[in-house]
Amino acid sequence: MLPDATLALIWAGIIAFAVFAYVVLDGFDLGLGILFPWLHKGDERNTAINTIAPVWDGNETWLVLGGGGLFAAFPLAYAILMPAVYAPLILMLLALVFRGVAFEFRARTTRLWFWDGAFFGGSLVAAMSQGIILGAVLQGVAISGRNYAGGWWDWLSPFSLLTGVSVVIGYTLLGACWLIYRTEGELQARAYGIALWSGLGMLVALAAVSIATPFLRHDYFSRWFEGTGVLAAVLVAFLVLLTAWNFWRAVRDKLQLRPFLLALGLFALTFMGLGFSMFPWVVPGQVTLYAAATARSSQIFMLVGVGIMLPIILAYTAYAYWVFRGKVGHEGYH
Repeated sequence: MLPDATLALIWAGIIAFAVFAYVVLDGFDLGLGILFPWLHKGDERNTAINTIAPVWDGNETWLVLGGGGLFAAFPLAYAILMPAVYAPLILMLLALVFRGVAFEFRARTTRLWFWDGAFFGGSLVAAMSQGIILGAVLQGVAISGRNYAGGWWDWLSPFSLLTGVSVVIGYTLLGACWLIYRTEGELQARAYGIALWSGLGMLVALAAVSIATPFLRHDYFSRWFEGTGVLAAVLVAFLVLLTAWNFWRAVRDKLQLRPFLLALGLFALTFMGLGFSMFPWVVPGQVTLYAAATARSSQIFMLVGVGIMLPIILAYTAYAYWVFRGKVGHEGYH
């Protein structure tokens, strides 16, 4: 029989996996929208849209799994964190809806300039909002007893804006690398250049967030700069620089798949760093994931359902990407 602490860890792992899957699969999707002003009107924008058209609307599955998992498995954390980030969360959801409408309408209207702008704006606002939510959670929230005790604007801070801009830059990098992998010709050549600059921007953003985060709370500082944490900090920094070096070489040598995989590697290292900073807190400095977990029977019941559905979702997603593999032109798949 699984101990309660193990069940809580399993659910934390499921939610973390869902969030990372969303970042990976919707990151380059949003990145393409952010890149729209740098793509030529007509064929280039149509080609970019065609690379994601068969798969883009399934990405929110992971967002629902992550948010729903938090609500079901860690209701106390959900009740505290949601009021703290209502404003950027609502803004993100509205941006995703508006972006989805723009995705469909741009193929059925003569006002293409408007819907292209909406697609860009929705992508930018959604990415920025996700980064701000991350920063707001990392910097901590005020609670009283079991309730959120902060104000409506507590989420807005220089740090949350920094994480918001960082996510926008990171998604731009993923979008550029996706175009390298899925397109060819002039569009692919432009994507190589964008990937270099956005890759440099992501390194700068990672450095800025990494420097600022330990000074938010003593827990973060002691985790990274005291005892064995120093070794973890050095190891992560080395792996980031090694990945960045290999990324630069892959772009320089005009490789096609490797830049995208290495960009995902940078995101994975960032994600592991965030996990190292926060564990075992689910509300930083206030509530651990063990204290926030729901009843044992509920966790086991939900785990059965996730055990059945998660492999199906993974299989369907993998199959969809396999079917729609290969290079894409402005008229569709080759």
